[in-house]
Amino acid sequence: MYKNKVYLAGPFFNELQIERIKKTKQLLMNNATINSEHIFVPMEQDKYAQYEFGTLPWQRETFNMDTRHIKQADVIVAVLDYEWTKDGVSISDPGTIFEIGMAYEAGIPVILVQYDKVDTLNLMLSESYVRFFNGEENVQKLENYDFNKLLSYHEDLGVI
Repeated sequence: MYKNKVYLAGPFFNELQIERIKKTKQLLMNNATINSEHIFVPMEQDKYAQYEFGTLPWQRETFNMDTRHIKQADVIVAVLDYEWTKDGVSISDPGTIFEIGMAYEAGIPVILVQYDKVDTLNLMLSESYVRFFNGEENVQKLENYDFNKLLSYHEDLGVI
């Protein structure tokens, strides 16, 4: 059985987001159709960095490393982790959205993950994914999802 290489995208700016990335990675590591040795997680990439965090050389190295790993992946799993404004507008991490767009353009399947169940999704995201795991209970299904078949399932959500 083929074991897929994964690029695991998502924000990691606070403890909750970091916890969600770690949970998602563990679910993927438990999945028989995922190569657990080839799950690239950008928040873990600092162990490879040669330059001081935030410097221009570090920025270039990080960008090049991340985009190279996107191109090498069989599938992108993206934790959206929306933040809602007081006006009810959702804001996703721009880096994660860039990674989704790059993967989509490259023909790499995109799997979306949203821990807090939502009933609306950005129009461009709603048309870019193969499968959307919406809500914590649904996210647990990543562990048994067949990444070799990539069965498509689209929820009937409102768009923003």
